[in-house]
Amino acid sequence: MSRSEAILDRLHVLHPVLIDLSLGRLQRLLAALGHPERALPPVVHVAGTNGKGSTCAFLRAVAEAAGQRVHVFTSPHLVRFHERIRLAGRLVEEDVLAAALEEVEAVNAGAPITVFEVIAAVAFLLFSRIPADLLVLEVGLGGRFDATNVIDRPAVTAITSISMDHMDFLGDTLAKIAFEKAGILKPGVPCATGAQDPAAFGVLAAEAAARGAPLLARGAAWTIGEIPGGLRYADTAGVLDLPPPGLIGPHQADNAGIAIAALRAWAPPWLDAAATAAGLATAENPGRLQRLHGALAASLPAEWELWLDGGHNAGGGLALAAQLARWADRPVHLVVGMKGGKAVVDFLRPLLPHAATLWAVAEPGQHLATPVERIVEASGGLARPGPTVAAALAAIPRGGPPARVLVCGSLYLAGEVLKADAA
Repeated sequence: MSRSEAILDRLHVLHPVLIDLSLGRLQRLLAALGHPERALPPVVHVAGTNGKGSTCAFLRAVAEAAGQRVHVFTSPHLVRFHERIRLAGRLVEEDVLAAALEEVEAVNAGAPITVFEVIAAVAFLLFSRIPADLLVLEVGLGGRFDATNVIDRPAVTAITSISMDHMDFLGDTLAKIAFEKAGILKPGVPCATGAQDPAAFGVLAAEAAARGAPLLARGAAWTIGEIPGGLRYADTAGVLDLPPPGLIGPHQADNAGIAIAALRAWAPPWLDAAATAAGLATAENPGRLQRLHGALAASLPAEWELWLDGGHNAGGGLALAAQLARWADRPVHLVVGMKGGKAVVDFLRPLLPHAATLWAVAEPGQHLATPVERIVEASGGLARPGPTVAAALAAIPRGGPPARVLVCGSLYLAGEVLKADAA
């Protein structure tokens, strides 16, 4: 166990629950640390249900293509905890992370606080000490009471697609969830948002008006669409013809558009068409329609493809279904494992018509995995027990033309699959 892992284990006992959305505990700790959250580079604050990570990836890629140093804070991690904190372009190193964790732990002095709040404090401390030109800050859960929402005035905000997820914490309707996401809106700070359900968009528009936050909505303030050879983005500043995004799937046009609209609303002097195009084309986001080429992929026939996606809710299922419709040239076999508490039926419903076969899995190391039997039941009995990814890959029928296999349903499953594929 590393130093940072040992410290994180100790911190888990400081609060009786893992998730407790509020800001008071973190504000107290940040004050004791000298308010590092007030000494940051310009912040792009990103909330939403689906697409936050991809939008953050586009933001980082465009800025780095322009030669900028970019801090990034995202969650959860897939393989290593260090993926959550990127300092001026590089993942945080173990000794730096451990030292900051120890410093924050000492200042906190055993007071009640959640682990995520400590992680946020550590990130803000490091971001305040290492020079950078931009901080891409991803909301952990919700927005209004998320630990990242201690930033008083970001340069710009962004809200990606809102879907039904985390209902125990955010509410049981799209309107309630949208209200929580809208909590990152700040007076006078523009907010870029993409395609939204009308129920969610109505709340965003009302909250933006009430707070005096200009809302840059797709279809009103900006547009994006596919053209031969790429995408065309347009707003009042002009038209950009862009290459295909580095991230796969028709839904990524929306995430790319949100990132571009946010950056153009902020309008830093380094932003230009060349950096926008280069960043769009080179963006990477592991676990989001990522093609695998390692040990697991090698267990399939030579002409087959193995893909991985962490989508896990109703919106994620719809986004994946749109890509599966484009993969009609080959049979697609789905291998699904999900986190407990997720709406399995809602995730599977749009995917089932596209599946040649469906396999239910739960990896031994997968955090809070839904039992295989529950996934089989939610599929109406169509899914077959894997019960693991490796076993499912071995059991998929080999006859017929070359096929694609998509492993999906959970970011925690995605982490386990990435570990196995790299073995």
